[in-house]
Amino acid sequence: MTSRTVYVFCSAAPPVFEVAAVIESLQARGWDVCLGLTPAAASWLEESLPGLATLTGHPVRSQYKRPGDPDVWPPAAAILFAPATFNSVNSWALGLTSALVIGVAAEAIGKQIPTVVMPCVNAAYVRHPQFEQSLEVLRSAGVTVLYGDGGFVPNRPGERRPGGYPWQIALDAVEAAVGP
Repeated sequence: MTSRTVYVFCSAAPPVFEVAAVIESLQARGWDVCLGLTPAAASWLEESLPGLATLTGHPVRSQYKRPGDPDVWPPAAAILFAPATFNSVNSWALGLTSALVIGVAAEAIGKQIPTVVMPCVNAAYVRHPQFEQSLEVLRSAGVTVLYGDGGFVPNRPGERRPGGYPWQIALDAVEAAVGP
C-alpha cells in the first residue's frame, strides 16, 4: 500500500507521450500517482486516457470539477509539473489559472506542497524576457525549478534532445523535495 501521493501534471510537449513509463517509475518508487493534463495535452493523449486512468487507479483530469462535486484524488504529498511548456510556466507564474493543472500548481504554493517543475521549451521561446522572469517568480515562491545546469536545457526549435527529456532528474527531485 502506498502512502505518498504525487500529482503529475503535463503540458502538451512531446515528452508527454512518455508519461505512462514515468507513472510506472514513480509507482516503483512507492508513489500513488494522479495524472493531470492541460487541455491540449489531454487532446494529444485522448486515445490513451482510459489506459492511463487504469494505470494510476484514478481519473485523469484536465478540467476543474464543479462546485460541490467530491474530490476524486487523494491529497498530494508532492507535485511534478513536467513537461511544462512556455505557456504553462508563464501562466503559472502570472497566476493565470484557467487550466486545472495551473490552478492546482498555483494553490500548491500557498499550501506549501513540495512542487517540482521541469520546462520543455526551445531556445527561441526562452529568449522572450517573460520566461526567465517567470522561472524566478516560481523559484522565489519555493518551487524547485529544473532548468539549465542540472535540469532541462533548451534545444533549437524543431530539434529533439539527443538524450531525450531528462525524466530521471525530475523523479529524483520529487524524492528530494519530500525527503525520507
